[in-house]
Amino acid sequence: MLRHPAAGEKGFRNRMSSALFSPLTLAGITLPNRIAISPMCQYSALDGVPGDWHLMHLGALAMGGAGMLIIEATAVEAIGRISPADTGLYSDEQEAAFARIVAALRRWGTTPCIGVQLAHAGRKAATRAPFDGGGPLESAQGWQTVGASPVAFSGGWPVPEPLDRMGLARVRDAFVSSARRADRVGIDMVEVHAAHGYLLHQFLSPISNRRDDEYGGSRGGRMRFPLEVIAAIREVWPRQKILGVRVSATDWVEGGVTLEDTIAFARELRALGCDYVCASSGGSDPSAQIPVAPGYHVPFAAAIRQKAEIATCAVGMIVRPEQAEQIVAQGQADLVAIARGFLDDPRWGWRAAEAFDVAAPYPPQYQRVAPRLWPGHKFKQR
Repeated sequence: MLRHPAAGEKGFRNRMSSALFSPLTLAGITLPNRIAISPMCQYSALDGVPGDWHLMHLGALAMGGAGMLIIEATAVEAIGRISPADTGLYSDEQEAAFARIVAALRRWGTTPCIGVQLAHAGRKAATRAPFDGGGPLESAQGWQTVGASPVAFSGGWPVPEPLDRMGLARVRDAFVSSARRADRVGIDMVEVHAAHGYLLHQFLSPISNRRDDEYGGSRGGRMRFPLEVIAAIREVWPRQKILGVRVSATDWVEGGVTLEDTIAFARELRALGCDYVCASSGGSDPSAQIPVAPGYHVPFAAAIRQKAEIATCAVGMIVRPEQAEQIVAQGQADLVAIARGFLDDPRWGWRAAEAFDVAAPYPPQYQRVAPRLWPGHKFKQR
C-alpha cells in the first residue's frame, strides 16, 4: 500500500514542492523522504560478526538525512558469504552484534527506517574481498559453493554443487531463520537479494540455471525457488514491516534474464505481498557489456513500476539531488537508493535538503550547522 501524507511528518519540513522529500508509506512504515542508502558490502566482519567498523560506518550514514538505511548484503548461512569477511545473520553471536548496532542507530541516528539485505552468494561465494584482489579463494581457504546447476561463474572459478531437494529446503529455511533474527533485533525492513548473479538470481537466469526438474527450464520453473524462499519469508516477516526484493532486470547478454522476465517475476512478488522491487542489473556473466551512465537502471524501475504495479526503487549512478528529484517527480520510481554518493558524502541527504529548501533533521549535537543556525553556511562552496 502506498500513501502520500502531508509533508512535515517525522521531523522533515518541506518549504517548497519536492517529490524527493514527500513522505511515502510502505507496509506500516512512513518514510519521511524517498532517499534510501543502498546496502554496501564492507568486507570487514569476523566470522560473520559485524564489529566496530560497521558501527562507525553505519552510524555516520544514519545521521545523513536519508529516510531508509539498508545494511549490507548479509549471508543467511556460512557458505553463502561472498567472502570470509562478509556479515552473516545465522548465529546467536551475529544476532547480538546486530542488536548492538541497531540499538545505537536508533539512539543516535536520524534515519527512521533501518533495513538489512539478506543474501546467499551461491556460486559466487568463497571469494577474496575486492580490496584484496577479488576472484575465488585458493581451495585451501575456500569452501564448496552451491548453485542452481553445476556451471561455474567464469573460467578459473570452481564448479558449484547443484542444490538437491534437501539443499533447497536448507537454504529456504536459512532465509527464514535470518528474517526472524532481523525481526528480533528491531530491523524495520528486509530486502531479499535476488540480483547480481547471486544464488536466487542464479535460479532466475538461464545462464546459470540448466536444471531439468521443476526448478528449471521455463520462466515459471526458474522463478519457482526464489518465489518459494520469498513466500516463506513473507510468512514470518511482520506485515507492518517492509519486505522488498532486489532484482537484476536484465543480464545484458543474449539468452539471459530479460526485462519481460523481471516484470513477470515482479508481478508474482506483488501477489506474495512484497512492498517494493529494487531494479538493478547484471552479475550473471562477466562478459556482459553494461552501458554504465547516470541513471542507467532507471528505465527498468519505471517499466516494472508501470507494468507490474508495484513500488520500485531506482539505483545506479544517481549522484545529484536534482537527478533524484526528477526520477521521483516523473513517476519513474518511488524511491532512489544512493550508494557511493553517500560514501563520498555521508551528509548527502543534508545537501539534497538544502537544494530543495527542506529542513532535514540534524542530530542535536550537529544542529549548529543547520543552514538557519550557521552563519558560515552561506559561504560554503557550492
